[in-house]
Amino acid sequence: MKKAVVLLSGGLDSTTVLAMAKEQGFNCFTVSFDYGQRHRSELEASRRVADAMGVIEHKVLKVGLTDIGGSALTDQTMNVPDFDDPEKEINSVVPSTYVPARNTIFLSMALGWAEVLGSRDIFIGANVVDYSNYPDCRPEYLQAFEQLANLATRVGVEGDSFKVHAPLLTMTKGEIIVAGDQLGVGYGITVSCYQADAQGAACGICDSCTYRKRGFAEAGVDDPTLYQG
Repeated sequence: MKKAVVLLSGGLDSTTVLAMAKEQGFNCFTVSFDYGQRHRSELEASRRVADAMGVIEHKVLKVGLTDIGGSALTDQTMNVPDFDDPEKEINSVVPSTYVPARNTIFLSMALGWAEVLGSRDIFIGANVVDYSNYPDCRPEYLQAFEQLANLATRVGVEGDSFKVHAPLLTMTKGEIIVAGDQLGVGYGITVSCYQADAQGAACGICDSCTYRKRGFAEAGVDDPTLYQG
């Protein structure tokens, strides 16, 4: 069976991507990142998902993105904006929850592991429909990274190639949930909230929570999310 490295945050999207990779017949190796994010309960969620979905191996790699800061997810002096905050980022195209260079760093580390494993396939839950103008979720970015992967590796220069898969790229949150539900994904063990508490309970008011709630409503699937309060 083919091997795939799947970026697994422990959230709804990456869990669905893992289910899709398994459905395509890949032996899956999952990787999560402890990068100083305030929503650290997603790391426990990633372990739960990896166990529940029978991956071959799951790694949690440490990356010191708090040393860089510049994001509401890694800098405790910045507030995570509520979805309905009228003052939210009026003059900004890219929201404060964007983490500088995050996907580039994560994909690079996944690429290194894939090369070691003999895998040629990397899966990521990037999406450009429901979210947030993150520059490192755009299709042109993912195409450029794939080109980089095939220029910068022994695999590439010896004539083989890597493929970056982003199967959710143009799906709405409702469509993602329908697809995952059909594949038997148990979304109750996932954590998507940008400011989830230590038990994984979601705030219900940040961008990620809002899109998640709307997605379950759109899909006509019961929302199993644990909310604070």
